[in-house]
Amino acid sequence: MLLHIFATPDEVLDRLAQYFVGQASQAIADHGRFSVALSGGNSPKKLYELLASPAYRNKVAWAQVYFFFGDERNVPPTDADSNYRMANLALLEPLQITPSQVFAVDTSLPPAEAARAYTQTIQAFFAPGEARFDLVLLGLGDNSHTASLFPHTPVLHDASAGAREVFVEEKQAYRITLTAPLINQAQAVAFLVYGADKATAVYHILHDARNVDEFPAQLIAPAGELHWFLDDAAASLVTKGQ
Repeated sequence: MLLHIFATPDEVLDRLAQYFVGQASQAIADHGRFSVALSGGNSPKKLYELLASPAYRNKVAWAQVYFFFGDERNVPPTDADSNYRMANLALLEPLQITPSQVFAVDTSLPPAEAARAYTQTIQAFFAPGEARFDLVLLGLGDNSHTASLFPHTPVLHDASAGAREVFVEEKQAYRITLTAPLINQAQAVAFLVYGADKATAVYHILHDARNVDEFPAQLIAPAGELHWFLDDAAASLVTKGQ
């Protein structure tokens, strides 16, 4: 695990964008394509806008990039809460990514069926080999959740590598999420976390005794690389050793 700590959120975003470019270039050189699972939320939106900006848009062979989603809310793709909609507006449309490169969760299906269908989609993409994303982008909630792996939900103990539905009590809504075993098969996982409101969660994940029901992001331990991109505020309790 590597920690990358920078003074400001803008620096964090720029360094993660550089990392994204490097991972994409390496994967395309190695096996002709780059598969990435995108994260939802406000922080990733700023990353996607940066990647689609003039500073970065010509640094990636976008025609060879394939996009998946680490989790999705059980809403239509046109809904303001849809992770697909956010990524589409911030990244996919500006880069003119073709529909054949984008693998969204079919939220027109009931949650359990949507999860099964997404598992099959992922398996078919990687067949005949193991489903192994080149990069999984993750965020971190102030309650220590990541993707839609929320505290005290059954999916935390799912040993299968796929997608699963999860009912989030605090949201009173279903979501579809990649399971921790599938995330952990990735070549690389990168957390994007900034802001003082995330400092306690970062400390729990990195320094507290293992308790995945309370701190689900502790489940993330990929076979490949694990990187945390943090600003000073989010890393403050870690760097102070508190």
